Amino acid sequence: MLNTESPSSQHTDLDQYTAEQLVDAFVSDQITAVNAVRAAGVQIAEAVTAAVPRIKQGGRLVYVGAGTSGRLGVLDSVELLPTFSWPKERAVAMLAGGQTAMFEAVEGAEDDIGLGLADVQALNVGPLDVVLLLAASGTTPYVMGALYAAKSAGALTIGFANNPGAPVSSAADIGITLDTGAEVISGSTRLKAGTSQKIALNTFSSSLMVKLNKVYGNLMVDLKPTNAKLLKRAVALTMFATGADEQTAESTLAACEHHVKVAIVAIKKQIDVEQAKALLEQVEGNVRLALLK
Repeated sequence: MLNTESPSSQHTDLDQYTAEQLVDAFVSDQITAVNAVRAAGVQIAEAVTAAVPRIKQGGRLVYVGAGTSGRLGVLDSVELLPTFSWPKERAVAMLAGGQTAMFEAVEGAEDDIGLGLADVQALNVGPLDVVLLLAASGTTPYVMGALYAAKSAGALTIGFANNPGAPVSSAADIGITLDTGAEVISGSTRLKAGTSQKIALNTFSSSLMVKLNKVYGNLMVDLKPTNAKLLKRAVALTMFATGADEQTAESTLAACEHHVKVAIVAIKKQIDVEQAKALLEQVEGNVRLALLK
């Protein structure tokens, strides 16, 4: 029996716990998720390093999963646009059963290896793409089909699983094992197995975006201000990075479509936004290097 499916030797009287005991049991067990991701740190860093050159050449991030794992992939993909201005078409999420499966289970979809193959082929996945394959069990047929198709297309494949020696991690170019063990509720991988996948994906994509010059210091300077909250954040970040007053930050941001990177370079170098854009283009969007020119 897979570790993620095995009944836990702890909390065998879970159904008799008080509300306080239940909360303590579930929260305490989540610590294992953090430790599992930390233990896989070398492999996650390897994945980031391998992904950077492909993505710089125009490759896409393609997330593949079923059930909880698939939904976590969708979540990571959609957050890249507002956080890092990453184009929607370059962060694609494939969920067994399609969009409907985001909200309700689609019977049999995750068990169809051919469907995984077909979905990847329909995306025209190629050598520059980075395909992230997510399966708590590490054996999900849909995900394995997608893995075979992605490897055949020459894409970089990164497999995430919660069981040691799982096919999805051992067959991928880079395997990331998040060994979270048995769940408090036997087999419910939406618990710490899911938490570990969320942390791992967040860590991978955020690290990748830093390497793609989406961050200046530790400031989120390539955000897409799609709502009032993010517009205020853009102003605050520009003020913090440059020491400018609010009026200067707002007017400069307005002149460059609220692109924080451009505003920072324009204000700090006392140049117009078109000059700032040109400097950033010369250095692949690296704010530090643009400020040195």
